[in-house]
Amino acid sequence: MKNLVKICFLFLFFAISSNTSSAQNTRPVSKKQTTQKVKASKKNETFYVDVRTPAEFAQGSVIGAVNIPLDQVERQIAKFKGKKKIVVFCRSGNRSSQAITILEKNGIKNITNGGNWEDVNGMLKK
Repeated sequence: MKNLVKICFLFLFFAISSNTSSAQNTRPVSKKQTTQKVKASKKNETFYVDVRTPAEFAQGSVIGAVNIPLDQVERQIAKFKGKKKIVVFCRSGNRSSQAITILEKNGIKNITNGGNWEDVNGMLKK
């Protein structure tokens, strides 16, 4: 029951956040699609990127994730090149959505918006 409530809350959150002005140029992705992509990525070579600030990253993140704050993503494109799968995440999914736009404009593919870092962490532990 807890999982059902959590999934409903997350779905509602993603539905609302996909309509915000800063996420206008991104493709809508359902929570189910994100969960499937993150789970599939567990077994493959995946580059996990936390796009929050260093201070936020220091408070906790996904084990093995790299911190590349959103304002540095474009300057650090080289770190993304050649990665088979990339999962970007932040506090809510908003900054990671913006990061995807930046990465795609620079020719980076196979990117998944993991949304909230705690959700990505939870999906990886399942």
